[in-house]
Amino acid sequence: MKKALVCGAGGFIGGHLVNRLKSEGYWVRGVDIKTNEYGNNRADEFYRGDLRQPEVVRAVVTDDLDEIYQLAADMGGAGFVFTGDNDADILHNSVLCNLNVLEEARKKGVKRIFYSSSACMYPEYNQLDPDNPKCSENSAYPAAPDSEYGWEKLFSERLYLAYQKNYGLEVRIARFHNIFGPEGTWDGGREKAPAAVCRKVAMAEDGGFIEIWGDGLQTRSFLFVDECIEGIRRLMQSDFSGPVNIGSEEMIAINDFARMVIELSGKKVFIRNIPGPVGVRGRNSDNRLIRDKLGWAPTLPLQTGVAKTYIWITRQVQEKIQEHVTA
Repeated sequence: MKKALVCGAGGFIGGHLVNRLKSEGYWVRGVDIKTNEYGNNRADEFYRGDLRQPEVVRAVVTDDLDEIYQLAADMGGAGFVFTGDNDADILHNSVLCNLNVLEEARKKGVKRIFYSSSACMYPEYNQLDPDNPKCSENSAYPAAPDSEYGWEKLFSERLYLAYQKNYGLEVRIARFHNIFGPEGTWDGGREKAPAAVCRKVAMAEDGGFIEIWGDGLQTRSFLFVDECIEGIRRLMQSDFSGPVNIGSEEMIAINDFARMVIELSGKKVFIRNIPGPVGVRGRNSDNRLIRDKLGWAPTLPLQTGVAKTYIWITRQVQEKIQEHVTA
């Protein structure tokens, strides 16, 4: 039986990853500063602790591990990343987690480690045209991310690759593109665009409005969480280190995404565009490298994943309203 450690197991992608590893017969230890609020975490052992603290990392990174999955980071959606209010925390906290985990893996002789980077590390100058963004893996340099979150991801990629070069760790790096799905953060300020739009539509009344930041013409691609997990597992089982994009090539404008959710809801709801943090004008996954190296790329239609997510978030909204009524 293989043994794996999932750092960030209390989070959205981490919780789904734990469940996938368990379904494959792994023994799994999870660690996070918080437990998974939706219960999508079947870890054999869960350690609640802060990976910024070396003593926590020493406790969870043990010499009997076959694999480490490092997804822990201080992050959120546009309202958290692009305001500038959280830049120091984003840089300090995430880098410290990576430094601690990597160094302990080196000391304990754990050879294979996955790192979750982000498409936010791509240069802003290649993402100014919403209809034709450039996000191929080889376009990362000259570096010019549009946020400190992106700079941290870029630095950490280099950190992992340096440990591979100097200490022989088998590193695997993926650049995630806007992962979404059920059992993720959907309110509170750290939610990402798909969850935020689903929540707004679920809460809207017929004839009402939802607010969308910016002009709504900014474009993105969104990847359903199940395909993200599939990409992680295929990368870890391969002999390719990356970095490689794990994302969808189905690009859509944010206003059109909102219209998709509204149509799925069956409601008559209107869009009101307002000022707000939006990030780059366009971003889309370029999947040529992942097809070449892994013989695979995501294929699930966006609408299929959105429908599943909207149903789940609608249920969360209804439960929260009911709790408020009965309180």
